[in-house]
Amino acid sequence: MVGKTALTGDPCRGLPLHATINSFIDTLGVCAAPHSSHQEVSSWPTTGRRARDHKLIIIAGRCGRLANRITLFATFVAWAEEQGYRLLNPTFHSYAHLFEATRKNIYCEYPSATRRSWFDVIPGLAPAIRKTRIFTHIAKTASLLNERWPIFGSKTMTLREGRKPGELVTSLEGLEVQQRIGDAKIVLVNGWTFRAPGCVHRHQEKVRAYFKPLAKHLSASRDAVEHLRQRSDLVAGVHIRRGDYAGWRQGRYFFPVSRYGEWMTELARQFPGRRVSFLVCSNEPRSPNEFPGLSVGFSTGVPVEDIYALAECDYIIGPVSSFTQWASFYGDKPLFHLTDISAHVERERFHVSYLAEVPN
Repeated sequence: MVGKTALTGDPCRGLPLHATINSFIDTLGVCAAPHSSHQEVSSWPTTGRRARDHKLIIIAGRCGRLANRITLFATFVAWAEEQGYRLLNPTFHSYAHLFEATRKNIYCEYPSATRRSWFDVIPGLAPAIRKTRIFTHIAKTASLLNERWPIFGSKTMTLREGRKPGELVTSLEGLEVQQRIGDAKIVLVNGWTFRAPGCVHRHQEKVRAYFKPLAKHLSASRDAVEHLRQRSDLVAGVHIRRGDYAGWRQGRYFFPVSRYGEWMTELARQFPGRRVSFLVCSNEPRSPNEFPGLSVGFSTGVPVEDIYALAECDYIIGPVSSFTQWASFYGDKPLFHLTDISAHVERERFHVSYLAEVPN
């Protein structure tokens, strides 16, 4: 483990972003110090796992909303598991309260800590830090500064996307990234297109376990699907993405609701003799009247409950999106992405996502 300097005096005395590597890491634990009479509490991330390579990976760049951030985080969780690295993700603070593994871990750390940080013990401190996003700002600023001037020394480096022309993905699984990070002990990550589907596939159970939502959200998701199962043989999840998709990619995936109804009918006909119901999740209010002749139910409209409700379905369809990618992966359920308005839903083209693609 990288060494640390105990903090004394005023516990919030400053946020150094210079000098040694140790002083930078102290910015992630600046308002707490170890206490000898409470060995179960630490100001430092401690996992108890013996790393094969003592690297600390810190995700420093935010990317989109819930599904984008889970996808990137999960990719690095799988990669860290494969390589034996430690991982911190302060950019996940906005959603940390939704998940068992992160709601009481201010570092959003993988593997999960064996001891709690003082940040999580002192009442009100962790929520305040998450609200101000101060750790995210520190990590982002440090990554940018370090990229221009190696102020943290040769053992700290910033890893940015390094795609080749025409490629959408920056692979973590080849030699190129390993060569770039070299002997660095601290790696500050900036970028959204990093992917490691092989690692995700190999460590899928650990990834799913880490991103288990709180029981109340998981229960709401399951209840929405179970209600439909009582009158169906099969439940298909449908993600109707409107709103922001009117502008994203010049509206390429902004489909009329009536077209979704046609796709749903097309899918149902591929299961002759079986009762098919549809769970609809949308970022706009929807009505059963929009889907005449179909058995339809709706999720709660809460994003985390919607995405995990889709994961409970037997099949998933929707426009190109990390939202349905994550649902497919987490639920181990086959997914079909609707790539244009003239697309046809074909049962044999469904597949489980291992987070390989960057939505484009």
